[in-house]
Amino acid sequence: MRTIYTIILLSLSNVFMTFAWYGHLKWKSFSGWERWGLAGVIVFSWGIAFFEYLLMIPANRLGSRETGGSMDMFQLRLLQEVISMLIFTLVVMFVFKGEALHWRYALAFCLMLVAIWLVLGKS
Repeated sequence: MRTIYTIILLSLSNVFMTFAWYGHLKWKSFSGWERWGLAGVIVFSWGIAFFEYLLMIPANRLGSRETGGSMDMFQLRLLQEVISMLIFTLVVMFVFKGEALHWRYALAFCLMLVAIWLVLGKS
């Protein structure tokens, strides 16, 4: 059950991460960005990222063997990357729109899934 909670929390944290890292690039029409300057956009993004960390830290603690979970740090990190790419792809396709999903991106994502299978599989 801890692994399922870890995946859920990592997924939710990545929604916040995607908006914090890339949202300001897609919402250029918001006139406040120019007034805020780069420093203001950074502070705004850090405000969003705060919620990412509120979910990411408990997810890592739940999933880590060090605190009673079932994964080592390499497994947690690779799981995080796969979830990050999946959430990023969904947000870009359905919220930001306008970015093409090239076949090479899809193949790279499939290779990441192979990597997660390799590190999470039983040895």
